[in-house]
Amino acid sequence: MPETARIVRFHAFGDADVLQLETASLAAPGKGEVRLQVRAMGVNRADVLFRQGKYVWTPQLPARIGVEAAGIVDAVGPGGDAAWIGKRVLCIPAFSPNEYGVYGDAALVPETCIAEFPASLSFEQAASCLVQYLTAWGALIHFGKVRKGDFVLLTAASSSTGMAAIQMVKAAGGISIAVTRSPAKKQALLDAGADHVVVTEAGDLAGEVMAITGGAGARIIYDPVAGDTLEALVACAAKGATLFAYGILSDQPTVLPMLDAFRKYLTIKVYDVHEVIEDRTLLEQGLDYLFTAFESGALVPVISRTFPLEEIVAAHRYMEAGHQVGKVVVTAGK
Repeated sequence: MPETARIVRFHAFGDADVLQLETASLAAPGKGEVRLQVRAMGVNRADVLFRQGKYVWTPQLPARIGVEAAGIVDAVGPGGDAAWIGKRVLCIPAFSPNEYGVYGDAALVPETCIAEFPASLSFEQAASCLVQYLTAWGALIHFGKVRKGDFVLLTAASSSTGMAAIQMVKAAGGISIAVTRSPAKKQALLDAGADHVVVTEAGDLAGEVMAITGGAGARIIYDPVAGDTLEALVACAAKGATLFAYGILSDQPTVLPMLDAFRKYLTIKVYDVHEVIEDRTLLEQGLDYLFTAFESGALVPVISRTFPLEEIVAAHRYMEAGHQVGKVVVTAGK
């Protein structure tokens, strides 16, 4: 084994340029930990917010970064299960990047935060599946209970979580209405399985959704944006609809149009994937659903672009530019 590994850290908050690829001693896992030879890492919007100092965890500088990776276990801590050694695993993001950042050639993570992934998935796919698919499963399947014929409105649909949601709605028999700002992404969303695509740059969101649904509106709305789009989303809702607010990408104040919400008996569910991750029974149900669906081909991780670890800054810039349709993945190791 080498004595050192490359890791990514940042020493100040800021844009992608603050990310530095550094060489560090290869640490041995402590009690309750395992060490991964990292093969691939998923880049998430939360990683961008974390390095900017705008996420739920405040970085402890100099800070590691990243919570989503796939690789091979090469060591376990004292008293750990040696049967993990040599297995292909992905990380369950049930930890703070302040404690266990995974960007790099090697990473320590809690033994309770790994799972073997289906052999049908590559390392790149495994590193690009859990955050977005588990997020979508919790909202759409567990809480939302999407059923055949349901209209489901998906904003920021070209994101990795949006693409996961398109596949999940289809698998459940629902009808997806994908929303994007860019006309250039319309065909890619249709190719990904969206039943309908609304381009907000070119039209009236509520008018188009009502036309698609025959005036009924969407029973489920899955939104990571919030801000000043909320008024239009409420106008898109069916009576008795649920709006899952799972992000705040907008920098505009979020104002709820209460009169329209009253008229529709609207439920707004503020939701985060950790609501699933922190409940072990719920997490296991979600993993079982996802791994079964990956093995059957009902769900297939969509990767927009891969970057080598040496280009971690470029990977973050690509994420921030918003050109991706699917997941941004960084590769490392052999």
